[in-house]
Amino acid sequence: MMRHLKAKDFRVMPWANGRGHTVEMWREDRDGTLLWRLSRAAVVEDGPFSIFPGFDRNLTVITGPGFDLVGDVRMSARLLQPVEFAGDVPVRAEGVLAPCQDFNVMVRRGAVQAQVSVRDGGVTGGTCALFALGTVRVAGIVLSAQELMLTDEDLVFEGQAILVNIVPATFL
Repeated sequence: MMRHLKAKDFRVMPWANGRGHTVEMWREDRDGTLLWRLSRAAVVEDGPFSIFPGFDRNLTVITGPGFDLVGDVRMSARLLQPVEFAGDVPVRAEGVLAPCQDFNVMVRRGAVQAQVSVRDGGVTGGTCALFALGTVRVAGIVLSAQELMLTDEDLVFEGQAILVNIVPATFL
């Protein structure tokens, strides 16, 4: 399976906390229950993140200087450096000096896990998504910046992308 998704395929939806919106790029459900989701959003000011009980989150700043995520601990969310945190822990963005865009991965804890990395080319494997940070070539298809490729095939890609591997929780 290979699926190339573009802006026309994405859904804009309000944040659960009402302070902005998310561009939902893909979601995988089982029996009406969300297993995992890929999205992007703008962070333009300090403020709380929405709480998602039972989910683990991963955030990668894709434009802008970044900010700190402050909850039980302080984490630095910097350009192209994935950060993991629990969705059920209250977290705030602090130190937002300029607008930032981020790419988000949410996975249902105990069902699936995500491995997120920024790559300059490489090989996909298993169920994964490639989020293009610029022009990316994969299997004869050209992805433009902020387009998504979903696949369960082993493919070689060229260009800078965020690679998200999704695996059943028991395999990590």
